[in-house]
Amino acid sequence: MASVAAAAAVFMKFLIFLFITTTVNSSVIPKTDMNLLEFPLNLEYFEAEYFLFGSMGKGLDAIQPALAAGGPPPIGANQANLSPLVKDIITQFGYQEVGHLRAIKKRVPGFPRPLLNLSAEAFGTVINAAFGMPLSPPFDPYANDINYLISCYIIPYVGLTGYVGANPKLESPVSKELVAGLLGVESGQDAVIRSLLYERANEKVVPYKTTVGEFTVKISQLRNKLGNDGLKDEGLKVPIELGAEKKIQGNVLAADEDSLSYGRTPEEILRIVYGTGDEKSPGGFYPKGGDGVIAKRYLTR
Repeated sequence: MASVAAAAAVFMKFLIFLFITTTVNSSVIPKTDMNLLEFPLNLEYFEAEYFLFGSMGKGLDAIQPALAAGGPPPIGANQANLSPLVKDIITQFGYQEVGHLRAIKKRVPGFPRPLLNLSAEAFGTVINAAFGMPLSPPFDPYANDINYLISCYIIPYVGLTGYVGANPKLESPVSKELVAGLLGVESGQDAVIRSLLYERANEKVVPYKTTVGEFTVKISQLRNKLGNDGLKDEGLKVPIELGAEKKIQGNVLAADEDSLSYGRTPEEILRIVYGTGDEKSPGGFYPKGGDGVIAKRYLTR
C-alpha cells in the first residue's frame, strides 16, 4: 500500500509540474510572434491619430501621451468638418485605437510613434494616384463627412488584412488571442465605414463628377496594384463574378470567393502605406518609414 501511495504522490507531482509548465509556456511569446505583433503598431498609431484628430482636433499627445512614447507629432493632422453622427462614430474609433495600442504594448515592447504625414496633401496624393491624374480642386479629407469617410477607407482596411495574414503564422495562444480580439474590432470599424459609404454609393463626391462607389473602386484598385500580390481589395460595387456567390454586385464587405477576409503580408502593407509599391522605399503617410523589426529590416537594405 505504501508503494501505491508513493506512486500516486509522484504522479500527482508530475501532473502539477506539467500544468505549471504548460501555463508558463503558453504565456511566453516567441520572437517571431513578437515581430508580427509589434508590426501592426505602425497602422494602429496611424488610425489612433487620424480618428482622434479628425473627431476632436487632438491626438495621442493630449489623450494618452505615454503611448506615443516620445515619437514625433503627426504632420498636418486636423479636425474634420463632421456631422454629429459621424463625429460620434469616429470619436469611438479613436478611443478604441488607444485601447489597441495599449493592448499590444502590454504584450510586446513596441516602439515610439513613427513620423506620420496626415496632411490633406498626403491624402490628396493617394487619391490622385488612384485616379491616375490630379483632381481639381485637390481632394480634402477634412472637408466633410463624405470626404473623411472616403479617407478612412484608404488605410484601416489594410490593417485588417494584415491581422488576417499574420494569424496563421503565430505560434503562441496568447498572440492568437490578442490578434483575434484586435481583428474583431478592426473588422467592425471597417464594416461601419463601408456601410456609411454604401448608403451614399451613388452620390457624387462634390465638386467632382465621380460617385462615392467609384472612389472606393479606384482606391481598391490602387491598393491591389501597390500590394502587387493579386486581388485582395474590392470597392463597394464589383463585377457580378466577384460578388458573393457570384449572385450580386453590391459589396458592402470585401471578401474572397468563399466570403472569407483577404490577408496581406507586412511587405504588401508597407508597399501600400508608403504609396511607392516598394517596401524598401518609404513615403506617403510614413515619410521616414515604419518602425519595428520587420519594417526596419527593409529600410536598411
